[in-house]
Amino acid sequence: MAFPFPILPSMTRMPKDMQQIMQQAQQMQQQMMAAQEALSQKSFEGTAGGGVVKAVVRGTGELLSVEFDASVLDPDDPEMVGDLVVAAVNQALAAMNAAAESSMGGLPGGMDLGGMLG
Repeated sequence: MAFPFPILPSMTRMPKDMQQIMQQAQQMQQQMMAAQEALSQKSFEGTAGGGVVKAVVRGTGELLSVEFDASVLDPDDPEMVGDLVVAAVNQALAAMNAAAESSMGGLPGGMDLGGMLG
C-alpha cells in the first residue's frame, strides 16, 4: 500500500525532543545504578536500649550483625531482648533508607520532560 504522501527521512527518526528525553532517561538510569552500587557497599548501624543492643545492616538491606551487652539478658523478661533487637534493626534500616533517599531522591527530579506531563 502506498502512502498518499512521500515519507521523508526526517519522519523515520525520533524528534529531537524525544532523543533528548531518551538520553536523559539513560543518564538517569546510569546514575541510579551507580548510586545503588555505592549504597550496597555501605553499612548502617542502629542501637537500642542506650546502646546495649547494636544492629548493622548493609545498604542492600541484609542484616550483617546483632550485638548486645550480656547485662540486657534478663531470664525473667526474655521478650525485652527481642524488642531491643527489633528496635536496633529498624533504626539501622531507617538510616539505610534515609541514605538511599538522599543519594537517589534527586535524580528523577532533574529530568526535563519537555512539558509532556502537563
